[in-house]
Amino acid sequence: MGKINAICISERRGTAKKFVEAAAFITEFGIDGDAHAGDWHRQVSLLGQGEIDAFKARGAKVEPGAFGENIIAEGFTFKKLPVGTRLKCGDVFFEITQIGKECHAHCAIYQQVGDCIMPREGVFARVLHGGKISVGDELELAEKIPLDAAIITVSDRGFHGLRDKDLSGDKCEEILSAAGYKIFSRTTLPDVKKFIVDKLIELADAGVGLIVTTGGTGFSIRDVTPEATLEVCTRLAPGIPEAMRNLSMQVTRRAMLSRAVAGIRKRSLIVNLPGSPKAVDECLNFVLPELQHGIEILRGEADK
Repeated sequence: MGKINAICISERRGTAKKFVEAAAFITEFGIDGDAHAGDWHRQVSLLGQGEIDAFKARGAKVEPGAFGENIIAEGFTFKKLPVGTRLKCGDVFFEITQIGKECHAHCAIYQQVGDCIMPREGVFARVLHGGKISVGDELELAEKIPLDAAIITVSDRGFHGLRDKDLSGDKCEEILSAAGYKIFSRTTLPDVKKFIVDKLIELADAGVGLIVTTGGTGFSIRDVTPEATLEVCTRLAPGIPEAMRNLSMQVTRRAMLSRAVAGIRKRSLIVNLPGSPKAVDECLNFVLPELQHGIEILRGEADK
């Protein structure tokens, strides 16, 4: 168990990072606002407080971020942790991807004192699950990310308060909670593609394992949930809606009119469900046992 002593970011590469009290960590990206964040394996850098203290004992005066580190934490000698080690801080999960680095151009600290500890003492990591971290938060070793899910009900009437209850959203929550999922959030949106797209991106950036939508998958001109889902997904999972339609065809042949899709964005699985509570009950209960395995593969916790 350790503790976060400093969080540091910089808007431009090649400049010293500056201390901040808290920061938002985005799944498969890094720290919001940090120049080193991006779609690569060195999204966040970590350095131990003990190594910094030892460096200071040699007479050097350094401020947090001077070595280009994003996180300073006590309680860990990071370079002793093997690649693949997972760390947890609140909702945020990291996976160490690299120990140290080659220094091609000596930094300002090296120019001042003739040494820099980041290349040999620092480590780099990916963000597997997003969230907020503040100075003083606890940092610990971790293994599996707990199952979590978000529910989006797409309904003009529901959004404008013309329905007393969100029965389909309630059914989703009941089934997911019973299966051990922590409900990350529930949202009701109108049948507006941009609103749905923005919410799906927000939830995937947070790293929510399973995002389910209910409603908006039919032939109505206002039904745009599949189009919104297709816009945000980088890979499709067609077997999931095919399985649900096959099940529903045994109840009604009108199931062939469902346009539901499913796909992946970052480490999140997105699944469109029907709009009626009865169909949600049938379809989600049918596919849910297999979805967990898919989420575990996405998170690197299970073999194919």
